[in-house]
Amino acid sequence: MALDIAYTNGVIAAREKYLLKERIYRLCELSAEEAFRMLLESGFGGGAETATGVYDYEKLIAVEEERLDAFIREYAPKKGIAAYLLSPRDFHNAKALIKAAHTGESADRMLAPDGLIAADTLKTCVQSGDFSEVKEACPKLAKACEEAVALLEVEPSGAKLGAIFERASFEHLKECVKGVGVLKKLLAAKADMTNILTALRSADSESAKEGYLPVGKLTETELGALFDTDSEKAQAAFSKTPYAEFVKACFAARDKGLPMTEAEKLRDGYDTAYFAARKYELESCEPFLYYIYRRKAENANVRIVFVCLLAGLDEQDIKRRLRAKE
Repeated sequence: MALDIAYTNGVIAAREKYLLKERIYRLCELSAEEAFRMLLESGFGGGAETATGVYDYEKLIAVEEERLDAFIREYAPKKGIAAYLLSPRDFHNAKALIKAAHTGESADRMLAPDGLIAADTLKTCVQSGDFSEVKEACPKLAKACEEAVALLEVEPSGAKLGAIFERASFEHLKECVKGVGVLKKLLAAKADMTNILTALRSADSESAKEGYLPVGKLTETELGALFDTDSEKAQAAFSKTPYAEFVKACFAARDKGLPMTEAEKLRDGYDTAYFAARKYELESCEPFLYYIYRRKAENANVRIVFVCLLAGLDEQDIKRRLRAKE
């Protein structure tokens, strides 16, 4: 395995030169047309061979995502790591297909690229109501599908449908990270932050408990401190935890009656930020994971830049919206 990892790190070193890195900031300073030309010249997404007009930026991103998927499938140091990175799409696609089947709409526009199970396979299972094939590949997903179908027969709740798949996804990911300490830590942190958001969006602690993810480190008692009517006291309860700034961002938004988008950005960029802070100390599978999260963040940032440029936002507004960078 050491030789495999060493070889993979060599491949990563060769590919890192294609990352946009600081150029993502430069894109924010240009017009949409100028930014698009710069993106083409960088070779992002195959350049001019893939797209010709500024509104084709999604085509470039799609190519980069396909390349990243292929890289994960070929170079992931462990099977569990590949599953951790790709299988969340299976849960997303299954949820989209079941919801579409219930409403009679098409799920095509809601589907993500294939994870470990082809979307066509999931579609066939949803249409037949037989999830045995899914169960062979991912028991947690099959169980979630069966629960979701049963739920929609009696209560067409989008929120409860989402909760079923989110909980099952995290339970599945917990199995994937066995033996990979860093991913176990990152998964628990993401679950904790999601649970904090759930608590602050809930009417009371009892209703919040129904939505808590099962793989976090924070206990229900610790999360219960968020319901203290004294917001300063509630925040102080987390002052000595890794989530002090996250909780502060949540309360800052809630107290102003604003969406907790800044906190969500911190959560969604946590993986990249974690590795970036330790980039000179990475070992074993960590350089691979850092590269993957940098690529994911970069693809997300390219999308953010062009959506914002085309909407007419100014440079500083766009830069504030960017996800964690190295």
